Amino acid sequence: MPEPRRAPTGANGFHYVAEGWRLLSLPGLKRFILVPMLLNILLMGGAFWWLFTRLEAWIPQLMGYVPSWLQWLNYLLWPLAVISILLVFSYLFSTLVNWIAAPFNGLLAEQLEGRLTGKPLPDSGFVGILKDLPRIMKREWLKLAYYLPRALVLLALYFIPGIGQTVAPVLWFVFSAWMLAIQYCDYPFDNHKVSFAAMRQSLRRHKLHNLQFGALVSLFTMIPLVNLFIMPVAVCGATAMWVDRYRAQHALPPR
Repeated sequence: MPEPRRAPTGANGFHYVAEGWRLLSLPGLKRFILVPMLLNILLMGGAFWWLFTRLEAWIPQLMGYVPSWLQWLNYLLWPLAVISILLVFSYLFSTLVNWIAAPFNGLLAEQLEGRLTGKPLPDSGFVGILKDLPRIMKREWLKLAYYLPRALVLLALYFIPGIGQTVAPVLWFVFSAWMLAIQYCDYPFDNHKVSFAAMRQSLRRHKLHNLQFGALVSLFTMIPLVNLFIMPVAVCGATAMWVDRYRAQHALPPR
């Protein structure tokens, strides 16, 4: 039986992304990592290939919204425009991939938690995934309902001259970081039937660290090749964070 995990002292969000990379290589996890990783490679790989064929046409269109009095900042606004498109695109497609991979990510979080706590959980297998599918999809809808109105407001800012090329990219990056922290931390929380509202409240108590976690995941999501592997890394890192910070408050007997 594996030894229980000892929570690190003062670990921030960046630590848990690094921890996710380390935990990825734990013995016995490969079969739980394989399916979400393959889905990520197929969908994100194809999506980013298509995006890079379109960037050349989209960037001039976005820069067309820059007012004349900001033209002298073109050298700075052009990279911000590229980053904006990458941020929006990477988050939207990572959300789509997470919808499809949600049952497998939940299973990965469950199995990893068992190893980290020294209390291995039973293998739910494919039958367990099918039984939990309605609850898992309902949870994904809750995340989408939380995300959409906020995302639409931020996307509208992109069409305001000046603000859309300067302030909006920064706000979108912070929002994406927060949403990615919610997305990946939700798997271990949901495994213990912690409500979506209770999870958000817990994450807010460590908001800076969760923003650090989400920001680094967001950056990795924009990097070609690295983004193909970041989903299971983020699930592992978020599960380690759950075990260290939140499990003692919320954990119920495993399903």
